[in-house]
Amino acid sequence: MMTSATQPSARHNRYWFALSGLLLLVAMIVGTMIGPAGPAWWRIPLEFLNRLPFVRIDSGVSSAEWNLVWLIRTPRVVLAAIVGSMLSVSGASYQGVFRNPLVDPYLLGVAAGAGLGATLVFAFQRGATENWIIDPLPLAAFSGALIAVLVTYVVGTAFGTTQSSTTLILAGVAVTSLATSIQAFILQRNTDVVRQVYSWILGRLSSATWGDVRLVLPYVVLSTGVLLMHRRLLDVLRVGDDEASALGTNVRRVRLVVVLAATLGTSAVVAVSGLIGFVGIIVPHAVRLLAGASYRVVLPLSVLLGAAFLVFADIPSRVLANPAETPIGVVTAFFGAPFFLYLLRTRNTAK
Repeated sequence: MMTSATQPSARHNRYWFALSGLLLLVAMIVGTMIGPAGPAWWRIPLEFLNRLPFVRIDSGVSSAEWNLVWLIRTPRVVLAAIVGSMLSVSGASYQGVFRNPLVDPYLLGVAAGAGLGATLVFAFQRGATENWIIDPLPLAAFSGALIAVLVTYVVGTAFGTTQSSTTLILAGVAVTSLATSIQAFILQRNTDVVRQVYSWILGRLSSATWGDVRLVLPYVVLSTGVLLMHRRLLDVLRVGDDEASALGTNVRRVRLVVVLAATLGTSAVVAVSGLIGFVGIIVPHAVRLLAGASYRVVLPLSVLLGAAFLVFADIPSRVLANPAETPIGVVTAFFGAPFFLYLLRTRNTAK
């Protein structure tokens, strides 16, 4: 039976879920309304309503203008929401298994591995991608990210089960350094692709299509579902490995499953969006400040707020340097770096 003490908490959580869902809806509507070309911004919501069954509204949007909105703006907004939600929930999950709010989804080498894979394609394909059945760039980035984390996990667990979090982190640092050095070696000998690689590393959604959405959606749905199913176990891990084991939790299994699920989803979205930093730190910690530290709340709210955050962040990346674009990674770093410094300060003050 639910006590009166727990009812306000449940109402509090429902309030944040409703507010986060509304914020995401507003973000996606605003994201489709803003762009360098197309119909007047106020006509677009009317046209979306006109496309609903049994609704007829004269929005004044022509077929050509609607194609621009539906085929260019909308997939970009949807992909931004998918990427933001995955990076946020992965960051929150990593912070749970490593019990550190300052880690992000790139901790175990995802970013370095994906960057190396993308660099190999830029350096050695050079316009020959039309000979491939599928685009080799996301495939190479996805494979590089998975391989890097696999190497990290194999190395990190090869030294025994004790202090596994520490050894995994150290192994991730080593693998990241190795992949980065190989990438630098390749770029030094292929200086003509440095600009392309640099643009990819800073993150980009400008080339988003419905094909990209269909490509990453199954991985994101699977990964997010697995992570959400483990949110209660992440709460148990907060007390420490030994205490969690005493409570009957298989700590190694939980850590392995969570790391694999978060890595799979992160690798998939990074493969199509490039490296977008700080999302996995900003959003989960903001959720903790607003709704508490329980992962039963942090993970689902991170999905919603992470999606809304990246959709909003993509808007200035489109309009700040019109007609050119500002890389979205620059926008997220602009907000994320000060927030990261704030986290460091609060943690040092608390000690």
